[in-house]
Amino acid sequence: MSAADAETIVETFFGSIAEQLRSGGRVELRGFGAFSVRAYEARNGRNPRTGAGVPVEPKSRVHFKPGKAMLERLNSKVSIKS
Repeated sequence: MSAADAETIVETFFGSIAEQLRSGGRVELRGFGAFSVRAYEARNGRNPRTGAGVPVEPKSRVHFKPGKAMLERLNSKVSIKS
C-alpha cells in the first residue's frame, strides 16, 4: 500500500468519525474506546495575565472514554512489542 493510499484511508476514517460526532452520534471502536460530544454552556472566565473577567462562549468538545481492553493493555505489566 502506498503512502498516498494509506493517507486517503486514514482521512476517510477520521472524516467519518467527525461526521458522526457532528450529527450528535457516538462512535464506539470495540477494544479501543468510545468518542462522544459534550456540550459546555457559556460561562465567565478570567484572563490569567490581567485578572479581568472574560465571557467564554458555549462550545462542544470531543470526549474519549477508553475501552476495557485498552485500559487492560495500558495497565498490564507485560511489555507489548509491535
